[in-house]
Amino acid sequence: MPPAFADGPRQLPLDLAHSEARSRDDLVVGPSNAQAVALVDRWPDWPAPVAVLAGPAGSGKSHLANVWREASGATALAPGRLGPQAAEAAGRGPVLIDDVDSGAIDEAGLFHLINAVRQANTTLLMTARRFPAAWGVTLPDLASRLKAAATVEIDEPDDMLLAAVTTKLFADRQIEVEPHVVQFLVRRIERSLSSAIEAVARLDRIALERKSRITRALAAQVVAAMEEGKP
Repeated sequence: MPPAFADGPRQLPLDLAHSEARSRDDLVVGPSNAQAVALVDRWPDWPAPVAVLAGPAGSGKSHLANVWREASGATALAPGRLGPQAAEAAGRGPVLIDDVDSGAIDEAGLFHLINAVRQANTTLLMTARRFPAAWGVTLPDLASRLKAAATVEIDEPDDMLLAAVTTKLFADRQIEVEPHVVQFLVRRIERSLSSAIEAVARLDRIALERKSRITRALAAQVVAAMEEGKP
């Protein structure tokens, strides 16, 4: 079976690393993430010293976490490695744990970290795919601490937000794409920011290989390849 996109002249593009813009100015705000953005923007005036941003994969949690880290100067920690250094970090200032429920949680370490955050009168931001009650925490004292956290849900992006993000992703790569192509992508790809990022990256690569514009027909081929799990 011939590989996807086998037809037409091709030129292999240079493998240049592309850095997605992830500053506050690059953040696209819509109904699905407005409350989460508001929480990040109002720091350090939070309703609780510990906050959780919960939402599905690709909803923009890590972008928001990065915005907050830059604004607060927070120390980023891994959820499975919360030893004494975590409490020491809290003594120096705000702390960030991204994707806290992506693997096993150091429950005792997280409990001591939250206590250190409260004692130091600083803040802790965690991002997760699920609400804390669904993390499977077995340590009662930690479960109690998590119940007191300020938790904000990030929904899947609606069409307007997804279209705005997709347009921004193309602009980040200095690519001009017709609005009807963006709308086609929004209707066809999985409703997540990660899918938009993947689609834009694929279209950029294929367009460079073919030395062609990004059209609806090309977008349809990319979407079909993504649906079939082809590279």
